[in-house]
Amino acid sequence: MSKRWYQENKRDPWRRQAKSKGYRARSAYKLLQIQEKFKIIKIGNNVLDIGCHPGGWTQVSVEIVGDSGIVVGVDLLTTSSIEGAEIIIGDITENSTIERIADITRNTKFDVIISDISPGLTGRYDTDQAISLELSTMALDTAFDLVKVGGNFITKIFQGRGVEGLVESAKRRFMNVNRYTPTASRTASSETYLICQNRLLH
Repeated sequence: MSKRWYQENKRDPWRRQAKSKGYRARSAYKLLQIQEKFKIIKIGNNVLDIGCHPGGWTQVSVEIVGDSGIVVGVDLLTTSSIEGAEIIIGDITENSTIERIADITRNTKFDVIISDISPGLTGRYDTDQAISLELSTMALDTAFDLVKVGGNFITKIFQGRGVEGLVESAKRRFMNVNRYTPTASRTASSETYLICQNRLLH
């Protein structure tokens, strides 16, 4: 762990604020800022968080939907339980995981699917961006299968080769597609978020 990384994280106001508010990750504020601008999640919604570890986005979702909603988090990594959410340790691309989700929702599709999923970073930008694009594409395909008509989807993307193809694919599936970078994103990061609203019928 480099001294520079430690100093940057120590100075990070979003990390400090997340810790003081009980959020597991600074990324919680990214979803809160997306929510403030786009009103993606509503009270009583059913929400699926793909790649939920360590749980910051799941925590925010639980707060927004309230007692009348359902929040399911899925990740390959073991994620500690979150009050008000169902956490599944598994691969979202496997039928067994989809079946476990269906049991929780009683085969009801989701109002919103969110994904702040990231690859295990190698430090080589081209490689990391390509893997991230693959994960975002997987999340989009999964969302189109599991989100109801009129539902919403958010995923993280890193600028680079192939991103425009992903955006065009999203535009064929959702009525409104925007790119948005929350102020809580690191200044040096090339990450942005694809905000997809109102899933189309076909």
